[in-house]
Amino acid sequence: MEEMKVEAFKALLAEKNFKVLREKLLETEPSNIAELLDNIPDDIAVIVFRLLPKPLAVDVFDYMDGSLQNRLLGCFSDQAARTFLESLPPDDRIELLDEVPANVARRLLQILSPEQKRLTLYLLGYEEGTAGREMTPYFVDLHAYMTVSQAMERIRKLAINRETVYVCYVMDRARHLIGTVSLRDLVVADPEARISDIMTPNPEFVFTHTDREEVVKILRERELIAVPVVDNEERLVGIITYDDVVDIIEEETTEDIYRFGAVSVTEKSYFTSRILDVVRSRAVWLLLLIFVNMVTGSIIAGQEALLGEIVILAAFIPLLIGTGGNVGSQSATVVIRGLATGEVNPKKAVGIVIRESIVGIVLGIFLGILVLGMAYFLGRNLMVAVVVSVTLIAIALMATVVGGSLPFIFRTLKLDPALVSAPFITTIMDIFGVLLYFLVAHLILAI
Repeated sequence: MEEMKVEAFKALLAEKNFKVLREKLLETEPSNIAELLDNIPDDIAVIVFRLLPKPLAVDVFDYMDGSLQNRLLGCFSDQAARTFLESLPPDDRIELLDEVPANVARRLLQILSPEQKRLTLYLLGYEEGTAGREMTPYFVDLHAYMTVSQAMERIRKLAINRETVYVCYVMDRARHLIGTVSLRDLVVADPEARISDIMTPNPEFVFTHTDREEVVKILRERELIAVPVVDNEERLVGIITYDDVVDIIEEETTEDIYRFGAVSVTEKSYFTSRILDVVRSRAVWLLLLIFVNMVTGSIIAGQEALLGEIVILAAFIPLLIGTGGNVGSQSATVVIRGLATGEVNPKKAVGIVIRESIVGIVLGIFLGILVLGMAYFLGRNLMVAVVVSVTLIAIALMATVVGGSLPFIFRTLKLDPALVSAPFITTIMDIFGVLLYFLVAHLILAI
């Protein structure tokens, strides 16, 4: 069906034709409903939202931005808000409470039932970015001593509100994770067989404190539907499904892109943050880079005699340092991405850097030959053209070494490789590029 127009919404609401409105909503994509709710007054949006069946309401809520979610919840009565919050998966509820203002979060926590409040606070106790904060406690747990028929009966009872039933997790009497069993294996097994006889022992798992990026890597490499999460005593406390991982990948990729662009990561979306917060997140890096670039300026100022004698040398400084920053950023980008996807093994760092160095030499020679002719045409001085060409080769080599090695160094220091930002590498190459340029100029021109 075509997307409902805002005017059609208002017409049906004005006529109080809620039956037809509900039917139209059921035929509309959740993302379209969320967009339409954002274009009508909040008090009317609440009425429309309450017409949605619970599963559709949860999907629509997930498509709303944080501002609309907050406004909508503010219009709910305590009972309505409680009913809706408790219908959300625990991991989605945690994400919502992280985004709303503190006073709203306190109100929402207070209206939850005692059981759901304990569960929510329990999940909130884990550090940001860990498996404990991403997991859901809604999984199918079985005991090793159960028969297949008992297990199937338990699955039928739990399936209505579990994230997945295709993989079940087997525990001992102390809730230690000891194996997994698929729904397919249960269906084809003898009803009187014990779960311990058909389960797959020693399953892959993560701890509650495991970084969520490591969880993504395990799910992707092992091709799992979900990965179990255990506490320090290896007791099963939750699972993270592949659906959850899609959101994690998007958030981590956004975070890495921001860091590589030297923009501090904020809790809110960049485009919904306050202007002052955005300025603050970018100004910190830029101020640091300005101070570092003062070093480049002081180096150039110290070569006043050389530049005074051969003024044309100054014309090629932007070309050389710009090329160094670009080449270094390219090397850093491919290495950082390789580390993030697991394609690059940190144990092979030396080999990767050597490979990038060879690339740098080839690039340098290619660009140096082109620049040799251009520099001579511009300055009509062959020796100056040679200086520029030789420097460009050296800078390309250095840039690939710096860009290729810094991500590995940061990883060794337990820092996010994405912190090796493009402006950071450009600044480093500005300094070393200028130093190399004047060093080569002094050696070749004998000044």
